[in-house]
Amino acid sequence: MRIFVTGATGFVGSAIVPELIGAGHKVLGLARSDAGAASLTAAGADVHRGSLDDLDSLRNGAAAVDAVIHAGFHHDFSNYAAAAEMDRLAIETLGIALAGSSRPFIVTSGTALVAPGHLATEEDAADPNFPRKSEDASAAAAARGARVSVLRLPPSVHGDGDHGFVPLLIRIAREKGVSAYVEDGLNRWPAVHRLDAARLYRLVLENGSAAPRYHAVGDEAVPFREIAQVIGRRLNIPVVSKSREQAAEHFGWIAHFAALDCPASSAKTQQQLGWRATQPALLPDLDRPSYFENQVKGETA
Repeated sequence: MRIFVTGATGFVGSAIVPELIGAGHKVLGLARSDAGAASLTAAGADVHRGSLDDLDSLRNGAAAVDAVIHAGFHHDFSNYAAAAEMDRLAIETLGIALAGSSRPFIVTSGTALVAPGHLATEEDAADPNFPRKSEDASAAAAARGARVSVLRLPPSVHGDGDHGFVPLLIRIAREKGVSAYVEDGLNRWPAVHRLDAARLYRLVLENGSAAPRYHAVGDEAVPFREIAQVIGRRLNIPVVSKSREQAAEHFGWIAHFAALDCPASSAKTQQQLGWRATQPALLPDLDRPSYFENQVKGETA
């Protein structure tokens, strides 16, 4: 198949591209910069110039392929409502382009969109109050006749080149001189290695059925305190508890996520597709020098 991949130069997308090519597929990757285009060419993909907010480029990309993987998202948490709306419009546009066909359309969502406090499964609907509306837009695309599957990623997708939540926690700990957790730190995060996630995208593309949700979850429930402990030990700084009131000042905008209890299961996904996480789990992956050499940066995937 020839697959159009948005976010093809991002942290997850740049793992999806070689996974697909290695399995014999052809990739048309969305690139908004010369550097992104060069990286796609080097990976063996064809380049489609455009961006998530260039809806014409999305329509044209979808028209030229056999399937679409939407892995792009503008990770601007200072203006999350606008980023969420960009994502909704991109899914809507791609869904309309694929409506009435049998071409697979895989949309990326998150396990954290499920109401917190219990083990989230593929059967759970997204929290309607969450600002990101990826799954609402996916349902609307399915109603128009697109063959949509939703693939949920956990809050931590880790591996070399990570610039998500965990590197941000490292930066905050380095700046503050302490590695912190909220209250008892027993709130739980799911996680997955980027290479395991990339393999699941391919399996959903090749073997998945339309409409269901899939969970790319390797670690179901990593206590946040254990993440903080690895960071503290690696930076040789104290590991401390913060009250919820103190957490807002210590963590800034990430305080909500630092306190989030959002364990998630991938049992149904594993049963349906035979997928298993084979790469290192979050804590041993984090406990390497390279994680403490990376710089946190923003990205439009």
